[in-house]
Amino acid sequence: MFDTTNIVVGLEVGTSKVCAVVGELGEDGDLSILGLGQSRSSGVRKGEIVDMEQAELDIRRALQEAEQMANVEVRSVYLAVTGGHIRGFNNCGIHPVQDPEQGVTEEDVLEVMRNARSVNVPAHEEVIHTVRQHFQVDGHGEVREPVGMLGRRLEVSVHVIAGQIDRLRNSIRAVRSVHVNVEEIVFSGLASALAVLSAEEKQEGALVIDMGGGTTDYVVFAGGILRHAGVLAVGGDHVTNDLACALKVSQSRAEQLKVDYGAAFVEDRIRGQTLDLTNYLGMPLRTISLETLRRVMHLRLEETFELVRQQVTAAGLYDSLGAGVVLCGGCARIPQVTALAEQVFDLPVSIGRTQGVSGLKSALDQPEFATGIGLLRFAQQHRVRPVRRSLMRGLADRLKFFIHRG
Repeated sequence: MFDTTNIVVGLEVGTSKVCAVVGELGEDGDLSILGLGQSRSSGVRKGEIVDMEQAELDIRRALQEAEQMANVEVRSVYLAVTGGHIRGFNNCGIHPVQDPEQGVTEEDVLEVMRNARSVNVPAHEEVIHTVRQHFQVDGHGEVREPVGMLGRRLEVSVHVIAGQIDRLRNSIRAVRSVHVNVEEIVFSGLASALAVLSAEEKQEGALVIDMGGGTTDYVVFAGGILRHAGVLAVGGDHVTNDLACALKVSQSRAEQLKVDYGAAFVEDRIRGQTLDLTNYLGMPLRTISLETLRRVMHLRLEETFELVRQQVTAAGLYDSLGAGVVLCGGCARIPQVTALAEQVFDLPVSIGRTQGVSGLKSALDQPEFATGIGLLRFAQQHRVRPVRRSLMRGLADRLKFFIHRG
């Protein structure tokens, strides 16, 4: 039996699937995946819960499967959150150094971070993460560690990720309804980036795009720190919807066609080709154009990538992407999707692979599990003992601040 004080669990309640990942934190800092549980998601749309009862059932199934595989009892989880309501923006904090002759102290750093966290978000929003970027002492330089430096004014730049309170509460409530506590909520895009980016990629600059069923999350790391984050309320389900309309088929048939015959490009060799549709008895119904199927997919995927590029460019970060683009999420499995992304971004594009984690090979090499594994990475960085803590607290206490140290 494992030492339960070293067990951490990540839970993603997504549009397409609910995924629970159980990991063990080693004394030497290693992270190993012990178990994985999945359930088809039926109560979530665009990354947000729309059917509480169904979401609870799906969560229970995924957790039970993960428990059986890992031989542990799940008492608490790190919960991924996403949705079109989540936004990222920059903020800063300013603090006069208490004793300029002595220089900046740890207390000065704590105070300036408190000031940076005092963000004037609308009343219906709550801060999820406050990610430290860099300090300035008397307005000079981008300082990583200011303690000991002489100066009179300390400033810090942070990236804030916030979301609507009630929508975040719905996710927490769904998990607590199955008698499991929530240790922290974590932005899904950030979790995915923690799973797939190496320290070198974070330093050189990389854009991580997690294309799920209902949303496309993206984050930019540059200079070793988080620079930008955002969500598009568009994902694989929108590709399916487009196919259902264009081909005049049901949603379930469109999804199957996407999986079996879909691709991100229309190649010359498939022009004029058709697919025969049959009914549940195998009898022929009609034919559809393979070229049309792939053209519809191409247009939707291209539009999604272009929207991400526009937002990254608007943030002034496009030229910072020295390591290129990393794709993860279920849509990363679409054939030729990396080639399409390379065409849109004019940068090298790769499929995300989990970095520095051991254990279940079936989980580590699959781009759709990046968020779940990244949640364990988040827990590892914070060195929290998850099964010993209680979450019978208010929402604001649950929405902890994440101070990323690069």
